[in-house]
Amino acid sequence: MKNLRLLFIVILCGFAMNALAQKKFSVYAVGFYNLENLFDTCHDVGKRDFDFLPNGSYRWNARKYKSKLRNMSRALADLGTDVLPNVGCAVIGVSEVENCKALDDLTAEEPLRARNFKYILVEGPDMRGVDCALLYNPALFTPTDTAYHYYINKDVAPEEVEETVKLTDEQKAMADSAKLDTTVVETGLPKNVSHTRGFLTITGKLAGETVTIIVCHWPSRFNGSERREWAGQQVHKIVEDLLAKNPDNKIFVMGDLNDDPTNKSVTEGLRGKAEIKDVKEGDMYNPWYNILAKDGQGTLAYGGSWNLFDQILMTPNVLDFSGKKDYTTLKYWKCQIQRRNYLIQTEGRYKGNPKRTHAGGVWLDGYSDHLPTVIYLVKEQR
Repeated sequence: MKNLRLLFIVILCGFAMNALAQKKFSVYAVGFYNLENLFDTCHDVGKRDFDFLPNGSYRWNARKYKSKLRNMSRALADLGTDVLPNVGCAVIGVSEVENCKALDDLTAEEPLRARNFKYILVEGPDMRGVDCALLYNPALFTPTDTAYHYYINKDVAPEEVEETVKLTDEQKAMADSAKLDTTVVETGLPKNVSHTRGFLTITGKLAGETVTIIVCHWPSRFNGSERREWAGQQVHKIVEDLLAKNPDNKIFVMGDLNDDPTNKSVTEGLRGKAEIKDVKEGDMYNPWYNILAKDGQGTLAYGGSWNLFDQILMTPNVLDFSGKKDYTTLKYWKCQIQRRNYLIQTEGRYKGNPKRTHAGGVWLDGYSDHLPTVIYLVKEQR
């Protein structure tokens, strides 16, 4: 009798394994990349883009710009291809983009052009003129709604907030010498809005499901941790509001957070948890925490050590809490820092670091001072 029961269990397991083997799954890649100053060579009125003009400090000309576009196109087209060769990412959030012209030129550059990428960009109040954008493959992702949330100052007296983009005497002289328009543009922003990057929020359909991507570039470390902690709280409120409207909305917060996964802006502001088992309602899962804290890997290097500022977090409804590998709806699979040999400096003082565009005022014809990141999502085909 015992042998019969054992045989029956083996047969059942065989049926189960056969059924699983017959299932087919689709994988989707979602990425982020800080493009490190993707500026064109022309002046944008009211913006501090003077370093990236032909007579600016970087002597930014058509040849350098074209090379930058070619490099960025290569890196973006490669993102996600370790798992999805010749397909890559469905969506890629990017930061440090100057304007639509730069994105028009970027998406027209091979090999990115072959993917037919489109983009969404909202130009915000950042005084340098750099913004966040979303690149997407229209064959895989269909945007349905776009919102731009300004970074709102906390506990700042209205009179302390600039209402205009002001130029220094040196910048005015530089612009005059190039016969450029130096008009100081009134922003028309509320007095409590900061002149920094806001939070680009795009909702759409991926794998037939509603997803929202929030692309961020939080205030720099020169501004103190409080401003990033406040950014985390603001973004978390956006997530809460979206989930209140649609609890099934799968939300991804991505960007250059200018903080590590272990910092308060992420652990408390965004309520990012390192382990799936610890994620509760109102929390977000941060798969990058252990990659930095345990594995010592990062996306940018400073002073001989790695930081991991470029993160993608997700709401609990993307997670497989049961461990049963139920992929009937879109679920998180794994994450990856995209390291390619061509993205790494191979010699000199910065050997082993990301190969950036400039270092020490010297043009390196590189890519970015950050490495790109990607997460993979899985869904059973029906």
